[in-house]
Amino acid sequence: MLSPLARRPLSAAVAAGNLLGIHLFQCPVRRLFSLISIWSWPLVPPTNELYVLQDAVGIVAKLSECIASRGGNIHSVDVFVPDDRPVFYSRSEFTYNPRLWPRDELHKDFLNVAHCFSAQRSTVRVPDLDPKYKISILASKQDHCLFDLLYRWQEGRLPVDIDCVISNHDRPQDNHVRRFLQRHGIPYHYLPTTSGDKSEQGILELIQSTDFVVLARYMQILSESFLKAYGKDIINIHHGLLPSFKGGHPSRQAFNAGVKLIGATSHFVTPELDAGPIIEQMVERVSHRDTLQSFIVKSENLEKQCLAEAIKSYSELRVLPYELKKTVVF
Repeated sequence: MLSPLARRPLSAAVAAGNLLGIHLFQCPVRRLFSLISIWSWPLVPPTNELYVLQDAVGIVAKLSECIASRGGNIHSVDVFVPDDRPVFYSRSEFTYNPRLWPRDELHKDFLNVAHCFSAQRSTVRVPDLDPKYKISILASKQDHCLFDLLYRWQEGRLPVDIDCVISNHDRPQDNHVRRFLQRHGIPYHYLPTTSGDKSEQGILELIQSTDFVVLARYMQILSESFLKAYGKDIINIHHGLLPSFKGGHPSRQAFNAGVKLIGATSHFVTPELDAGPIIEQMVERVSHRDTLQSFIVKSENLEKQCLAEAIKSYSELRVLPYELKKTVVF
């Protein structure tokens, strides 16, 4: 497999008595200011207002001051400002002493910075204090992505809590997935689907308390009304290198097209099929010697890694929306 761009792991060297904090931030680079237009009379009546755009300066300095003023220490900062859009994105990792900077005050301090810059998003998490994100996993008949996520979770390599597994495929009690779930006390819900009934209401009732949902090869299309009713992020794995080979049987499509690279794509779910903002992609070389079956085997290995990496990135506050169909992934 071609190696993906390695992302910096979470800071490990945290001094005794301190904890690691993560802050994700998005705000406009320019802000709107109103000026009473007395100076422009008589061209403009004095009761009107003029609006001017002024660059917001000192964003990084303000974030740094917020941390340093409380005795915190910045470990890393990633910043991105697009050339063609006045938007500022950043992700910071920092250490702090919870006795000097209580958790509720930590939230308030970053909230004040967010208000100062009219931020669209400002999220702070303390992995050792805050509850892990709670997720539900939806899967159909194929087990490879589902079981890989369960194994990574068991090994402590997936920073989430699995609330339940939902499937439109009825696995027997002695199935290896069912045995694993029973052993760890994770509920398994079988909700059958038909062409006229996708069991969406039943799914909604089961996932309302989750922070986000993962589709681990769930082979049903979720309706726009379902997405609106849930109102939170849903992460899907597509067994193809989007935007090519959308829809069903992408491995067969790629095989018939004679491609030299196959891939997997993890993306957010939107009403448009296989068109949501991409979080992660992985690829592997293939050749004329490969068969359709070897395409599928290689694809399944990519799917497992790609989906797990997307969930990890999302849980570690590395993902931000960028334009309509793009993401910033620090």
